[in-house]
Amino acid sequence: MVTHHLKDIQYDAARAITPFHIFDLDKKALSAYKEPHTKDHFCLLFVKKGALNMQVEDRRYRVSSSSICVIFPGQLSSKELFGEQFEGKLILFDEVLFCSDILKNELSIYNYNISVKLNHIELSIAETNDIEILLEQIERSYRDLTSIKKEQARFFIKILLLKLVEFVHTKWDNNNASNDNAKLYGKFLDLLERHYKTERTVAWYAEKLQLSPKKLNEITRKIAGLTSIETIHARIMNEIKQLLLLSNYSHKEIAFELGFNSPAALNKFVRAKMDETPTNLQRQLAQMYKT
Repeated sequence: MVTHHLKDIQYDAARAITPFHIFDLDKKALSAYKEPHTKDHFCLLFVKKGALNMQVEDRRYRVSSSSICVIFPGQLSSKELFGEQFEGKLILFDEVLFCSDILKNELSIYNYNISVKLNHIELSIAETNDIEILLEQIERSYRDLTSIKKEQARFFIKILLLKLVEFVHTKWDNNNASNDNAKLYGKFLDLLERHYKTERTVAWYAEKLQLSPKKLNEITRKIAGLTSIETIHARIMNEIKQLLLLSNYSHKEIAFELGFNSPAALNKFVRAKMDETPTNLQRQLAQMYKT
């Protein structure tokens, strides 16, 4: 079985150490991926026109227009075009750009079954337009690959991936879950995303889902390995980190934005979860992401 390596994909010296590549997705680009194979990198396919048959592990997909697929490193896959009229884009990139550390930590509640959820996504018209704009920006930067343009392209790729993660976070869980518990878990996450700033008790979410708090806790623990309250707190903690890192809000403003009744309450929450003050956490995040 063939394994494709990202380091072997280079067309000139300027791109020899680039952690990503973008190409037109056509018959020639897909020819190397027709037979079953694995990769040591991520592969993103956007189908604008036409269709292809794709298998990932034991799952088969018919990928048609306005669809996007992300194949993970090590996943066994094969792809075959269906018909001659075909158009799309192909991005190959390393794990750093996939935000794996962020998904494991700050965005842990989004990480459930993510390597399956992202294998095949059917996009709406609005989502397709957003994706095409990002792909155009990535390709424009790639074609003129200065040091600045390389960093710009990396950010655009991360934005694209995080948009897909956010999309499947609710849509996949509600529409494609294979059992009742997974569907309920998806509905819980959807409710949490809408109400985490104001509703923080397991009882509130359980009532909305017509479950007992004990049953909701059993479901979240079984599916995601977290209790219901841990899931709620993880979402709040993620937002705190985002605001500390990316906004100009004071700690007082963050506290009231997220429904805490005082900065002291915010400080207590962060200390309990991270064993740090918001000030120290903000400093660590800035250093980690070099903002």
